[in-house]
Amino acid sequence: MTPVRKIINDPVYGFITIDHPLILQIISHPWYQRLRNIHQMAFAHLVYPGAMHSRLHHSLGAYHLMSNAISELKSKGVEVTTEEELGAKIAILLHDVGHGPFSHALENELIPGVHHEAISLLIIRKMNEEFSGRLQTAIDIFTNNYPKRFLHQLVSGQLDVDRMDYLNRDSFFTGVAEGVIGYDRIIKMLTVKDGDLMVEEKAVYSIEKFLVSRRLMYWQVYLHKTVLAAEMMLVKIIRRAKELIAKEEKLVAASDAFNFFLHQMNGNTAMEQHLDTFCRLDDHDVMTTIKNWSLYPDKILASLCRSLVERRLYKVKLQASEIENGLLKEKIKEAIEKLGISEKEAGYFAFTGIASNTTYNPADERINILFKDGTIKDISQVDNALIQQNLSSTIKKYYICYLR
Repeated sequence: MTPVRKIINDPVYGFITIDHPLILQIISHPWYQRLRNIHQMAFAHLVYPGAMHSRLHHSLGAYHLMSNAISELKSKGVEVTTEEELGAKIAILLHDVGHGPFSHALENELIPGVHHEAISLLIIRKMNEEFSGRLQTAIDIFTNNYPKRFLHQLVSGQLDVDRMDYLNRDSFFTGVAEGVIGYDRIIKMLTVKDGDLMVEEKAVYSIEKFLVSRRLMYWQVYLHKTVLAAEMMLVKIIRRAKELIAKEEKLVAASDAFNFFLHQMNGNTAMEQHLDTFCRLDDHDVMTTIKNWSLYPDKILASLCRSLVERRLYKVKLQASEIENGLLKEKIKEAIEKLGISEKEAGYFAFTGIASNTTYNPADERINILFKDGTIKDISQVDNALIQQNLSSTIKKYYICYLR
């Protein structure tokens, strides 16, 4: 059989090599190709116009970094079999396959109580049946049921290739230099001791830069107040639509798949039975529906949809202290007067919330530094380390969204 070798030209890393027929089959699968139509960064392009890259871009980038990381570990004498290498590559390639349209923004709105990781696992298991059980090692690595822990840590951990790629890629496409990390140096310094992934001491500063970059990207990009405003507007649109549907209004989405999740999906519906419907759903279904609904007779729904399409977003105020109740009441009153709506309906146009981010939580999972003398220290315990207790606490910011 002729060996398969395809190359993909990636703007971030140059050429990405696909050198296994099973990986090529997975990439060609319609459930994977659907990731082309899901933005990696939801509404970030409303602030950073270049942020138009997709979940497919990101998963290919993470696959490339996984290939590099495994090659590096093998060159240091870490034993990784051909089967394990293939399993780790498949696990990272499919780690985000369960993301729905607009990813985190709609995660709990469309399918209440079901996280994208759980849907990813359902999809991988279903694909495993299609591929005659050849994805089992990938499933074991993905679920942390494989004896070699470091393989799972490369897929999902404090130093995983998923984070390395999205920080690098998102900073590239947004043009935000603060997110640039020395991913190649970190990968060069990866090692394994007692079955756990760790980093050689020479990489301490690269790891600190990685953690600081992550924090800066969260506040500057992922939790940017305009991005937050657009995501909350989308959430309110879906909530209003479900409220109208509950009143038995004939509200129709632009696709059968989106219709199903609006009308029939609830917390009690078994997701396994509807994977095919879920995998027909992407950002296009949602945005086309919102464009259609901007002409719907319901004033609340139409106003929200029109505002999102035309980028007339909520005004947002972010602050370290809780929002005063008087300010919220004032903004609700303004919405009532401006739009001629009830106090309950004004809750769609003036509301508060909390945005939070943790840079590094040693209780969650550790980044271990391996010193030349064989001792191991958590990054937060390293002498003169920048990442100490002050960065391990969760930073909360309180916000209020209201009509401009």
